[in-house]
Amino acid sequence: MLLAGDSTVASCPAHEAPMSGWGAQLGAYIGVPVRNFAKGGATTAGHRAEGLWAALVREIVPGDVVVLQFGHNDQKEPELPYRDNLRAFVGEARAAGALAVLCTPVQRRRFDGARLVPTHGGYPDQVRELAAADAVPLIDLTAATTELYERLGPEGSKALFTHFPPGAHPLYPEGVADDTHFCFRGADEVAAIVAERLKELA
Repeated sequence: MLLAGDSTVASCPAHEAPMSGWGAQLGAYIGVPVRNFAKGGATTAGHRAEGLWAALVREIVPGDVVVLQFGHNDQKEPELPYRDNLRAFVGEARAAGALAVLCTPVQRRRFDGARLVPTHGGYPDQVRELAAADAVPLIDLTAATTELYERLGPEGSKALFTHFPPGAHPLYPEGVADDTHFCFRGADEVAAIVAERLKELA
């Protein structure tokens, strides 16, 4: 199993613990080694420009599964050809003998009352449309995380993210309220969703 994506997928450095991307927790659920090439701040273009995608492709063994989730940073650079970049990744993974799986981006925790406010614009739909057009398996994490956060509610969903008041955590002495990046619990919950969807695709 190989992963490409941004910080919401990546294994975070120790000094950011308990912040974690879901990819760091996935191996415990699927029972096979996970090679995580996701990186904080990555766009589809940056992942290729920095050599991360080439490194991932070199690691592919025919029969591998490559899971891709981008969008958080691509939407900050709307001039980037997001869908075309994803399509190229899928084609190159397939050419190397892998099964490519697309994920829509996980939601940010932003509520209006009891309902989550979408923050990714048209990017989830671009992924859905590409998956349908090119017959790529899709894990709709935008929909799944919306359901998860709304089920827990505005207060309960805080426990999925890196939220600490001042003085509560030694690595965040001034406190933190990050509604994008998961803590271990949130990463674990999303990894479980991804693993379940992957089993359904098998």
